[in-house]
Amino acid sequence: MAKLPHSNLIIRILSVLSPLTIILLWEFLARIKAIDTRLFSSPSQILQTFFPLLLSGDLLYNTLISIQRVLWGFLAGAIPGIVLGMSMGLSPILRSAIEPMIAATYPIPKLAIMPLILLIFGLGEASKIFTIAIGVFYLVVINTMAGVLNIDKIYIDVAKNFGASRKDFYLTVAFPGALPMIFAGLKLGMGMALILIVAAELSAAKAGVGWMIWRAYDMFDIEQMFVALIMLSVLGYLFSLLLDFIERLVLPWKQQC
Repeated sequence: MAKLPHSNLIIRILSVLSPLTIILLWEFLARIKAIDTRLFSSPSQILQTFFPLLLSGDLLYNTLISIQRVLWGFLAGAIPGIVLGMSMGLSPILRSAIEPMIAATYPIPKLAIMPLILLIFGLGEASKIFTIAIGVFYLVVINTMAGVLNIDKIYIDVAKNFGASRKDFYLTVAFPGALPMIFAGLKLGMGMALILIVAAELSAAKAGVGWMIWRAYDMFDIEQMFVALIMLSVLGYLFSLLLDFIERLVLPWKQQC
């Protein structure tokens, strides 16, 4: 059933009012001293810190550095995750061999293996990109495999009857059929990438939004820390919009449900 125009308008209004209400409530509680502004600050104080950081170029520079790391890590984790997920979905033998290893290693916190990652890849960009990639990979491979396994068996039988090659199975059966779940994995993976960028920039980083958070923590600069946190949330929202836009282009029929 298609959405009514007035319902779309209500949804858009609510999407603006809900965060605005939280901000106003936060400022009100700060003004009446109901919260400790030394720890939680206030929107007005954060705004006063935001503009100097923006005008000086520091915020933009650090944001661009983090975006670059997030995108490289996202691609490095998502592409192998899609390929392996489709392979596991199509091959019971490969699934039986690899799925137990994924199930065993997925719950390991990525922060717990940071020392090992630093030992292997060093303190440069490779370690930061790999930290993000490994978190994205698990979410994408699990969702892609689930998407392939949920494809109606009749499509696979038809492809077999027409003598489809392995390449045809990947490109005309597995990939299109699993696309909704692949996009679900990509969205979860992007959220994980933004979480892990903070951890990745903790060690030996000299720039980035995560580095700004840790530096502000060391200096007890609460306002700057909130500016960096808000910038991360803005990046998360923008990346989500981008993935939604790509999904609408690739899966136009999904928007009609």
